Amino acid sequence: MPLLRLTTGTFGQLRTFATSQALGKRVKTFAVYRWNPDEPDKKPYTQNYEVDLDDCAPMVLDALLKIKNEIDPTLTFRRSCREGVCGSCAMNIDGVNTLACISHIDTNLSKPSKIYPLPHMYVVKDLVPDLTNFYRQYQSIEPWLQRDKEAVKGKETQLLQDVEDRAKLDGLYECVLCACCSTSCPSYWWNGDKYLGPAVLMQAYRWIIDSRDDATDKRLSKLKDTYSVYRCHTIMNCTRTCPKGLNPGRAIAQIKTLLSGIVKKQPPIMDPAGLDKQAAHN
Repeated sequence: MPLLRLTTGTFGQLRTFATSQALGKRVKTFAVYRWNPDEPDKKPYTQNYEVDLDDCAPMVLDALLKIKNEIDPTLTFRRSCREGVCGSCAMNIDGVNTLACISHIDTNLSKPSKIYPLPHMYVVKDLVPDLTNFYRQYQSIEPWLQRDKEAVKGKETQLLQDVEDRAKLDGLYECVLCACCSTSCPSYWWNGDKYLGPAVLMQAYRWIIDSRDDATDKRLSKLKDTYSVYRCHTIMNCTRTCPKGLNPGRAIAQIKTLLSGIVKKQPPIMDPAGLDKQAAHN
């Protein structure tokens, strides 16, 4: 923190003002992965940038924005909310997959911070990974509520859910699809074209376990092949790296118990269509 000096103003008031740093600026080096598809003959490399931490907000994303705005406008990365709720700024920071916007800058000035795109993904440019396959896999699980009797088009229908059934979704719906967990999973590195990965499987379980959803059997049948779920070897990198503190490994284990028949989905405590039935009866 800057030193403060006391002085007396014109009318005798005590005033303070900041002096310069006693030990000079706190300069941090960031080693950032760079690759430009417009220069195909140039191999990927890391470029060092020096940032004064006393003139920068505390998160890694703040440092990247400062680099882009004041040092090198060609640096490319994704970002949006800056609050850890959109998942856009997922990257590998000092060997850990996380979100740059909620990752504090390491204040050890003797050690550079190494920033890379999410591992084992095709790179679009610099810190931007190609998430095309990831989102196709997410689309394949049909991540929306499915009912046997669809609501009449143009008519809003409220589906009821008991508090206990609602609690089963906690730890699942908070996923922001940043892909940090999937790209930390060796099984996903090896079989990313067939194995759905932790993030997508956790979202699959979110809809499977929802008491308002009628497509449980259909959803489970799509996961019965050799690769979709069973390439998970419970390495648990996914749970360790999740920046939201979620547990994809547990969700995958729950899917396996449902697929094996050891556990059955319980019927809803409260009839989701109760309001419609009551209205029709009246």
